[in-house]
Amino acid sequence: MLAQAAYVPLCASAVVVSPAAAAAAGGRAPGGGMAMALSLGEGGGSRLRRQLESGGFAAGEYVKQLSQQSDGDRDLQEHRQRIQALSEETAQSLKRNVYQNYRQFIETAREISYLESEMYQLSHILTEQKGIMEAVTQALLLQADRDDPALGARRAASADPFLPLSAKEAAASEEGRQRTLTTLLEKVEGCSNLLPESPGKYLVYNGDLVEYDADHMAQIQRVHAFLMNDCLLIATALPNRRGAYRYDALYPLDGLAVVNVKDNPPMKDMFKLLMFPESRIFQAENAKIKKEWLEVLEETKRNRALSEKRRLEQEALPRPTPTPPESTNPFEEEEEEEEEEEEPSVEEEVVDLSLEWIQELPEDLDVCIAQRDFEGAVDLLDKLNEYLGDKPVSQPVKELRAKVDERVRQLTDVLVFELSPDRSLRGGPRATRRAVSQLIRLGQSTKACELFLKNRAAAVQTAIRQLRIEGATLLYIHKLCHVFFTSLLETAREFETDFAGNNGCYSAFVVWARSSMRMFVDAFSKQVFDSKESLSTAAECVKVAKEHCKQLSEIGLDLTFIIHALLVKDIKGALQSYKDIIIEATKHRNSEEMWRRMNLMTPEALGKLREEMRSCGVGNFDQYTGDDCWVNLSYTVVAFTKQTMAFLEEALKLYFPELHMVLLESLVEIILVAVQHVDYSLRCEQDPEKKAFIRQNASFLYETVLPVVEKRFEEGVGKPAKQLQDLRNASRLMRVNPESTTSVV
Repeated sequence: MLAQAAYVPLCASAVVVSPAAAAAAGGRAPGGGMAMALSLGEGGGSRLRRQLESGGFAAGEYVKQLSQQSDGDRDLQEHRQRIQALSEETAQSLKRNVYQNYRQFIETAREISYLESEMYQLSHILTEQKGIMEAVTQALLLQADRDDPALGARRAASADPFLPLSAKEAAASEEGRQRTLTTLLEKVEGCSNLLPESPGKYLVYNGDLVEYDADHMAQIQRVHAFLMNDCLLIATALPNRRGAYRYDALYPLDGLAVVNVKDNPPMKDMFKLLMFPESRIFQAENAKIKKEWLEVLEETKRNRALSEKRRLEQEALPRPTPTPPESTNPFEEEEEEEEEEEEPSVEEEVVDLSLEWIQELPEDLDVCIAQRDFEGAVDLLDKLNEYLGDKPVSQPVKELRAKVDERVRQLTDVLVFELSPDRSLRGGPRATRRAVSQLIRLGQSTKACELFLKNRAAAVQTAIRQLRIEGATLLYIHKLCHVFFTSLLETAREFETDFAGNNGCYSAFVVWARSSMRMFVDAFSKQVFDSKESLSTAAECVKVAKEHCKQLSEIGLDLTFIIHALLVKDIKGALQSYKDIIIEATKHRNSEEMWRRMNLMTPEALGKLREEMRSCGVGNFDQYTGDDCWVNLSYTVVAFTKQTMAFLEEALKLYFPELHMVLLESLVEIILVAVQHVDYSLRCEQDPEKKAFIRQNASFLYETVLPVVEKRFEEGVGKPAKQLQDLRNASRLMRVNPESTTSVV
């Protein structure tokens, strides 16, 4: 329907009506033009919409009829505009509907994904239940045959599929399977040392498979899999030797999980093998072979678990001690009595490992790790440690511990991967709490602390890199400080929550905070100081950084001294650079000095200068103003006063104790330039009027400007400056002997 609606304006625009034809049409069919106007009036939009939405709408017929009824090209253009407006309105309506339902679409897709995952898990559980029922059936039949041999003979006559083999047939079958295993493994290079000959190892199943990449589903290689009763061997085919293979990998069945992969054409007949922390995907030749692989893998794992369970039960049973034959040697009796005295009277306690939850513990741990149930896995480990806490360490306990330790390593690897910076850094520091808490429960708080801080460092660095450098520098610094110090504060709070009982980790956090502050200062200095911003901008930026840094005092963390130590070099450079600029500007003005009074021309300009001097701290400036907008001071002295006071104000914003001498020496150098120029002018000027004017400017400089500078410096720093006092005293000596031809500075 939208295609037809779009076709209408195109066809309508293609109709060309000449003026003569339009006039003729207007003369011949006035009623048709009036009807057309009515159809395109106020109610025409609704009728047009209903007409376009009707099921039998034909665009060609509609355009043909429209061109016949139209009075001219203008009507066609207006009709085209209406159709275009209707099309845009429809598009906007569709957009609004999509935006309104967008969140529902996302939630539905997420629920579908969760449901699909649960269906996979349910299918896996059902397959395991089926295998367990078959094993129980076989065990019951075997017990019945032992109790009633006649029943076993009848079952053999009826060719029952669940019939167990006789001892002779079983021995022959096992010998044949071992011979087959030896023959097949002779064709695999590099596995003779990995698979030592053992009487209980035999081949269960083998076949060709195709391996695919788990991420991109691209074909990797063709392999041949050998399934034995306790492990799975993967071998790759040699290209130039038919029937020969090279060893690729060997996986024990205890740590192997099999997952069915749903068919998604053209990717079908696949299954996944999980060997934490890695996984591999294989494709069978057809659905039948895939089903056989899944069934035989599950059955072999189940038989392996049952045999291991029976072995542990037999080892847990107390063994009767054989009675030695009686001896007539009297010396042996004395030795036996001595040995009995040395041996403890209480027999060694036997650890019961036949409990169902202990037998299923390794597989339960595998399932928990596969399902990312880290809390459940650690709970099982705590339960086992509590059970074996006061038990003696026997050989079965050592074997169980070895299996469990392997799962602990797998769980640790998965948790470490969860905290690695390669994972997604979204979610803030709380997203790492789950993995960190489980690592701490596993007794690896040091590793958890290290990984947590590395993860947060990568997150902070990524957040800083993603900031766009746009607009004014001060705006960027506001964003940078907000992102960095907010992340630092959140990390500190999360660290305090996760490692509340591990006081030894707090020193690591302080070291991490210092390194993070160095990264922040690098980005800060690159934007503020390397770009040669003005001193006022740099002062505002440093002030913003200090204010954000004080927020960390909420959690008892003060990093102000660190930011001072890291910024002191750049701030010194900025102060010295701006000092050099002021000195050069003052010398340039001094070179053009004519010692004339300032004429500001307008009262507004004079009022503005008064306000500027008042803001600089000069309160008695009115005594230096004259009539008709004249100022009884030189332009050079006034400009020097404003520039020096501005430098002092901005420098005090940057001040901290390490900058005391730098700021003081810079002020002295700036003031000396003006003092030397006034001193030189007094000694060299011969005109009495100009000399009196110079003396008036010197009085303003020495009696007004220098005390203001000294007072403001003492207010900002908190202590008086001896160098500024000495400079003012030296100027007082010059005023006592103004006719001297030697300089006092």
